[in-house]
Amino acid sequence: LLLPLFLPLIHSDDGGIEELATEKEAEESHRQDSVNLLTFILLLTLTILTIWLFKHRRVRFLHETGLAMIYGLLVGVILRYGIPSTSYHNKTPPSCTLQAGPVSTVLLNVSGKFFEYTLKGEINLREIHSVEQNDMLRKLTFDPEVFFNILLPPIIFHAGYSLKKRHFFRNLGSIITYAFLGTAISCFIIGNLMYGVVKMMQVLGQLTDKFYYTDCLFFGAIISATDPVTVLAIFNELHADGDLYALLFGESVMNDAVAIVLSSSIVAYQPTGANTHTFDASAFFKSVGIFLGIFSGSFAMGAVTGVVTALISLLHLHCFPLLETALFFLMSWSTFLLAEACGFTGVVAVLFCGITQAHYTCNNLSEESTKRTKQLFEVLHFLAENFIFSYMGLALFTFQKHVFSPIFIFGAFIAIFIGRALNIYPLSFLINLGRRHKIRGNFQHMMMFAGLRGAMAFALAIRDTATYARQMMFTTTLLIVFFTVWVCGGGTTPMLSWLHIRVGVDPDQDLQPCGDRQSKTKQESAWLFRLWYTFDHNYLKPILTHSGPPLTSTLPACCGPLARCLTSPQAYENHEPLQDNDSDLILNEGDLTLTYGDTAITANGASSSSGPEGSVDVPIIVNMNVDLHSHVFFFSFKQLEATSV
Repeated sequence: LLLPLFLPLIHSDDGGIEELATEKEAEESHRQDSVNLLTFILLLTLTILTIWLFKHRRVRFLHETGLAMIYGLLVGVILRYGIPSTSYHNKTPPSCTLQAGPVSTVLLNVSGKFFEYTLKGEINLREIHSVEQNDMLRKLTFDPEVFFNILLPPIIFHAGYSLKKRHFFRNLGSIITYAFLGTAISCFIIGNLMYGVVKMMQVLGQLTDKFYYTDCLFFGAIISATDPVTVLAIFNELHADGDLYALLFGESVMNDAVAIVLSSSIVAYQPTGANTHTFDASAFFKSVGIFLGIFSGSFAMGAVTGVVTALISLLHLHCFPLLETALFFLMSWSTFLLAEACGFTGVVAVLFCGITQAHYTCNNLSEESTKRTKQLFEVLHFLAENFIFSYMGLALFTFQKHVFSPIFIFGAFIAIFIGRALNIYPLSFLINLGRRHKIRGNFQHMMMFAGLRGAMAFALAIRDTATYARQMMFTTTLLIVFFTVWVCGGGTTPMLSWLHIRVGVDPDQDLQPCGDRQSKTKQESAWLFRLWYTFDHNYLKPILTHSGPPLTSTLPACCGPLARCLTSPQAYENHEPLQDNDSDLILNEGDLTLTYGDTAITANGASSSSGPEGSVDVPIIVNMNVDLHSHVFFFSFKQLEATSV
């Protein structure tokens, strides 16, 4: 008789026990997440302390990124083999039939209660009983979108914001050739060579799943993204040749943008017909159109966002440096997300946004905000980059979908070497045909050696690991990054010495002992850049900054009201030079002036004298010092020929 009275209490106790178990599991999950984040923070802390020790001892055989990878490997071994497996998952999965294929969300009815499950990917039958044996390993595998939306933007933005424009624009034609044409050559050479390797694997019975030609081209695109961060850090520390630094840095910055757009275009390649992996001319040209559209759209979006930020910075925010810095940071980061949301590539957009903001917005910031923004993005770049390389070491042991194929890995190493060689040497030969200051052979060998793979190749590879082919690509990419960072990065200093590449010259000043070479290099500024510099200095700088000549002095008189409206009032008062030394890129006639006694001689051969009228007898000058843009260069007499002036 009393049983009906106690049944509700029994059911309520069961519900309370279930809620208590759920809360306990949630608390355990929260604690596990804290341990995972603490692991990465300790990794970065240990890396920073070791970097300090290496810099103090002047150790150059191992860069900080390689060090972060080693620490990640050690922690990955401990987590994989030193911690017992813990899992709350049912070993016998329930079965159901779906006619439309897998869905992203499943609602499961368990004893009258509905639970929501999300799709994480397909599982091989041989791994059905070992899935997620260790919850820590499962949670240490980050969502690839974390890399693209959080870690990559500060790295790419810092590359554009800290760009040394003097050396970059001096070698702009060569950089564009290496970045665009070179990356395309490398992609197709690697893709075709790897397709031959895949066919050989198929004959030998080493393939267990499908691997198409488009997959090989995709691998060629992602592995063509170079990241010589180790080499550039050593170049910067040793003050290596400025032009070589600019060629490597400019190629790597532009190359990352080209590689990501190229990989997106290959993914978008969809031929019509039953076989979607055969060659189709219309689909090929459509992919080329997609490449051009995505790249140009991303470039325009980044430049426009940078211009908008410059216009906003014209407001009187310099009185509030904290607000100014916060607004600059948010506008910069939103460029990446806006481009991704619109279907473009955030990497390209945020790169050119950084270049535009360094050119315009930086001139409008207060002195305190300028220092804050530079230091903020420098710190974010340092932490994000070392975090990615630490995660690479962890991923070798914590990632649960590795596909190791010795034939594919060995073939990939051979393919990237051949692709890099057929990229650098033929293009350097073609570039030297129209270049006065040639890219010497030792520079070409150093560029060949410095083709390291890094964060961008890893991020592109880990973004999609759903299929067998993509899993094999990810594993191979990881091993290639390890090898190039450790071996090529560690051998940079001996290679500089072996190739007799000069060091000890400040790349910011590029003071060379031979003034003739410096003047020739500056005269090699492209005519297109000369036109751009004139237009930018006379029209854009007065509108987007507080500096530059007022538009009333550069526009026709009929545009007077418009010029007064667009010109900043501070432009009439500010006569200080701009913060960037773009004028150093242009060497016009008359820029080189030599004063000897009362006579001044310019580069065009004209002379003026403050003495009596008549001819001026100027003696032969054997050695002389010339002041060019506040830099003093030494000239020596070569031959006596009046026309040589």
